[in-house]
Order: sequence, then C-alpha cells, then structure tokens
Amino acid sequence: MAHILVAEDERDIRELVAFTLGFAGHKVSQASNGEEAVTMASQLKPDLILTDVRMPKMTGYDVCSAVKNNEVTKHIPVVILSAKGQDEEKELGKASGADDYILKPFAPDELQRRVADILQRFGAS
Repeated sequence: MAHILVAEDERDIRELVAFTLGFAGHKVSQASNGEEAVTMASQLKPDLILTDVRMPKMTGYDVCSAVKNNEVTKHIPVVILSAKGQDEEKELGKASGADDYILKPFAPDELQRRVADILQRFGAS
C-alpha cells in the first residue's frame, strides 16, 4: 500500500485520518503544522500528501506550493483537506498546485475511497 503524509494541526482530526488510512493498509506519517509537513515530505518522499488549509507556520496552500516547487517532491500528489468548500477556496488550492480537494467533514469510508481513487489516478497505489 501507499505511504501517506497527513498534515493537520488538530490532533483529533489528524489521528482519525491516520487511523482510517492505516486501517485501509497504508503507512501513515503525521505532521502537526505546515513547516513540519514540508520537511517531512522531502525526507520521506511519501506517495501522497493530505494537508489541512489552516495550520500554524505554513498554510496548506503554502505547503502545496513548497512541495510542487521542490525538484525532490514535485511529483507527489497533494490533496487539500478543508471545511471551506467555496469556489474561491478551491481555486486557491488549484493555484497552489493541489491535485485534489476533499471537504471536511467526511465519513471514514468516503476518505478511504477518495484516497484510493487519487492514488490510482497518480499510479501510486
């Protein structure tokens, strides 16, 4: 299965996402802020990055831009996790290089299905 980096500052949400994806058989690494996520992405080179938008030190958009502008990590798909579903939020995500957008809240089975679809689309399953 895939190695997924989850960047989320709210511990309960981060651990729920990690548990859900781990239960589906994925290896999951966790970052509690954007800066940590960028550092971990370069070191771990995960198959997928899921990042919240509103985090300390760097936003999810900043994380996405940093990942996509780094030769070592630019191939890694980045998915924005956000409670904000407005079109302008989605456009900011796309402008930062995000490959997909998942709205919170989500059911665990929905998250597993969406992640599986994204991994298959990017050949990382």
